[in-house]
Amino acid sequence: MNLKDKIVWVTGASSGIGEALCEQLAAKGAILVLSARNEDKLKALNTRLGGMHHVVPLDLAEPEALLKEMPAVVERIKRIDVLINNGGVSQRSLFLENDFSVYRQLMEVNYFGLIALTKVVVPQMVKQGMGMVVSISSVAGKVGSKFRTGYSGSKYAVVGFMDCLRAELADKNVNCLTICPGSIKTAIAHNSLDGQGKPQNKPEESIENGMDVGRAAAKMIKAIEAEKDEVVVGEGISGLAPTIKRFFPRFFNRLTARMNYR
Repeated sequence: MNLKDKIVWVTGASSGIGEALCEQLAAKGAILVLSARNEDKLKALNTRLGGMHHVVPLDLAEPEALLKEMPAVVERIKRIDVLINNGGVSQRSLFLENDFSVYRQLMEVNYFGLIALTKVVVPQMVKQGMGMVVSISSVAGKVGSKFRTGYSGSKYAVVGFMDCLRAELADKNVNCLTICPGSIKTAIAHNSLDGQGKPQNKPEESIENGMDVGRAAAKMIKAIEAEKDEVVVGEGISGLAPTIKRFFPRFFNRLTARMNYR
């Protein structure tokens, strides 16, 4: 896919992977729909990228509102070539510590919000005869580890949803790409939920030493351009984890049981 002049909707656009994707997509000539909760940050990003893009604030934690309000956005913009479901929230807490509400919160944002926006956009892609849905899952959506029961569960759900959607849209010229990042150097650890659903506001060694976010975004865009089905983006153990789990499951399970980082 040539991204020049394509209309690309990015959620979680105000920071981290989303912001890096927007910067590189704009450099390739894409017209962006910038979405996140913080409208001021979106407007600042739009200005920095030339002021020609669409600013659409939204909250993935309110999927019913997305189903009600976002069709008007699609009607106004008229064409969506690529939807990048990037917005989400992580978690760093033990199952025995977690309030049940934390699991609900993670699923609302990472899964139901993603499905709601995809539900709004895909009919337009089918109508126009082409499109691409990109969902940022996680390596945690392929393998599990300590402190991630809620996050990993929501990201496994995204992988399964995308596998099914890919099969259903195969004859409609709408491609579906699942991207599974490993440890990428962003603020995800700081924003991760604790057992009571509050941001933990502290760093994590594996994230601080993770792949540079700009380089990760470049790999993701390359996968979009190649119209791939699924890619893992990561370095070291975070990038190799799905392969190790596949071929050496018992070894991998023992390894994750010994790890004790959040």
